[in-house]
Amino acid sequence: MKFLIVGLGSMGKRRLRNLQYLKAGEIVGYDPREDRRAEASDKYGIITFSNFEQALNTGPDALIISTPPDRHCDYALVAAKNDKHFFTEASVVDDGMDDLIAVCRGKSIVAAPSCTMRFHPSVRLIRDLIQDRAIGPILTYTYHCGQYLPDWHPWEDYRSYYVAKRQTGGCREIVPFELSWLVWAVGEVEAVSCFKGKLTSLEIDIDDVYQILLRHRQGTLGHLLVDVVARVPYRVGRFLGERGVIEWNWTDHRVRVFDASSGRWTEYEEPKGTVEEGYIAAEDMYRDEMRAFVAAIRGEQPWGYTLTEDKNILSLLQTAERSSDRALHLDFAEVGAATVERN
Repeated sequence: MKFLIVGLGSMGKRRLRNLQYLKAGEIVGYDPREDRRAEASDKYGIITFSNFEQALNTGPDALIISTPPDRHCDYALVAAKNDKHFFTEASVVDDGMDDLIAVCRGKSIVAAPSCTMRFHPSVRLIRDLIQDRAIGPILTYTYHCGQYLPDWHPWEDYRSYYVAKRQTGGCREIVPFELSWLVWAVGEVEAVSCFKGKLTSLEIDIDDVYQILLRHRQGTLGHLLVDVVARVPYRVGRFLGERGVIEWNWTDHRVRVFDASSGRWTEYEEPKGTVEEGYIAAEDMYRDEMRAFVAAIRGEQPWGYTLTEDKNILSLLQTAERSSDRALHLDFAEVGAATVERN
């Protein structure tokens, strides 16, 4: 097969490495920036193009779309209309998604929105434990994902790329990135409430903290905190049932399960991953995601996360944001003060 990487920034280079590791086929790249094209050519030995049409005319079987999120649908629509398989990085903007879903309907192409965290070994284990009711039904959970935004890409100014824009802001982007696996593991969401805001002194106009409450259809109550404030990177979760606790700390590389009947903890160590220089997350879950995409193209298995599912996750993000923007919570400054005054 032949692949066209659209966008040779951080994620584009990662997908390039993934495909080369998998020996998936020939790879060409497109990026308007000369420095990125030069790096991809020099480091990975691929042919690159500064013109998208020229790159498309090389006849790729599939596009890997690693552009800023607000351009995903533009390139995906081109792929779909040309009957080419495509993979897009994690979404945060749904403009054009209805048109994309309509164009893909009935076509024999693989349309693959990213769901990277579903390929993380600890996430897969947590889902299995929840599905198997290892600690009984999950009653409630709290999950925190955070990292200081300037630390994301220490090699470039955080104000210079898409994470600094309100629509594609770094904190906003991570909310659906995490929800895509939490909904998969815990179940569909039926109600949501949120506080969000700009709390740091970062020189950008984005919300840098999202505090979200979720009620899942089976009754589980969840709390999701996403921030670009934390000076130490966090992915920490705790899931509670009447028969025990499931804990996960990303930096410990293990899942711990407490069994209340025995009073003992059981620990599950993650497989040792490969971390590329300059990156925090190991390559393995990204490789597995690309492996699944290639397998879907070959007809070996279906892609497990649809465009419609992705759009639903983005609708959940937007509903949470409307909750915060419209103040659909009780304002204690008014309600609480009035109660105290009456008493």
